[in-house]
Amino acid sequence: MTSSRRHLLGGAAALAAAWVSGARAAEVDLNLPGGGGVRPLITDYPQKGAMILQRTRPPLLETPFEVFDEGTFTPNNRFYVRWHWAVIPTEVDVNAFRLEVKGHVNAPLSLTLRELYNLPRVELAAVNQCSGNSRGLFQPRVPGAQWGNGAMGNAKWVGVRLRDVLDRAGVRAGATVVRFGALDQPVVQEGPDFMKSLALDHARDGEVMIAYLMNGEPMTLNHGFPIRLIVPGWFSTYWVKALNSIEVLDGPDENYWMKTAYRIPDTPGANVRPGQTGFGTVPINRMVPRSFVTNLRDGAGLPMGAPAPLRGIAFGGSTGVRAVDVSTDGGASWQPATLGPDEGKYGFRRWEAGFTPTARGEARIMVRCTNNDGLAQPAEPNWNGGGYMRNGIETTSVRIG
Repeated sequence: MTSSRRHLLGGAAALAAAWVSGARAAEVDLNLPGGGGVRPLITDYPQKGAMILQRTRPPLLETPFEVFDEGTFTPNNRFYVRWHWAVIPTEVDVNAFRLEVKGHVNAPLSLTLRELYNLPRVELAAVNQCSGNSRGLFQPRVPGAQWGNGAMGNAKWVGVRLRDVLDRAGVRAGATVVRFGALDQPVVQEGPDFMKSLALDHARDGEVMIAYLMNGEPMTLNHGFPIRLIVPGWFSTYWVKALNSIEVLDGPDENYWMKTAYRIPDTPGANVRPGQTGFGTVPINRMVPRSFVTNLRDGAGLPMGAPAPLRGIAFGGSTGVRAVDVSTDGGASWQPATLGPDEGKYGFRRWEAGFTPTARGEARIMVRCTNNDGLAQPAEPNWNGGGYMRNGIETTSVRIG
């Protein structure tokens, strides 16, 4: 780093100042079922372009959906932001920073950033998606941040393998779990520190990494400067930002964020009926396939008889995209889309399809992704009380005239 210290104006303070000064220049309607989907579009958040404000403390910023039509990778200044605690790092002294590696290891480590940068460098394209992305679309509605579809983004991450760091410390026999801690802090003393964990075999699979570059630039404080965990194919609750602690355990992780929070029904698709009880739960884990139309908004008008190219993005979740299919008649028939370049199995894949409207009225455009494991998006969205893992087939209705 060229500077010994990285600063960020206190995010919540900046948002509050913008709110009071009337800096809200526009609003966005997320078209949530049942209403209540209007959000401010803010432009004054540090290190960010125009973003949808979901919450000020801790900062929750959603990517406007038109950004996803601009390319395969989501620009850093338009990438969504989600923190769990409001006391987030606004300044980091890179010379004093240390990554502690401790617990069930032969040689505990206290790594400087320079020591980390000197380890073998790896690069990976991967989607980071909030576990509750699209929660605002759940019916019946569930508690939590009422995200639209913009709590996700795709970036090219550069860093070091977690396995190399663990091997340097020497994992002792009997170790089973690796737990990760961060610089953000609870707002009250009794609040549980944010920590997540992975099974040792997963942590050492060679794909889980500690990143310091995002789309070719140093990580910003919004996204976890100076380093963050990258867990490709898994929901972003595991992608610990501002990572400062790695602890190897010889037993299960019983901390709140694993034992209680971010649990999903242990059912196919994490799907249950509203009000259903008596099912087991497991920690949320692998992502599932999703796809979207990005060049048309719901309610857009198209001229009859004129070619109207369709395009969008898809991702396979825990593996790559095998196919994307498009329907322009509400699911009665499907045609294969043309896939764009493959930037990596964990990233966005662009797709295109042709459409020439031949009848006036409403056309319901649907898009469906099938991943390399043969898992396809379901026709109907799932439901659970946490508002997690939505991945039903999306429909964009347009007017033909």
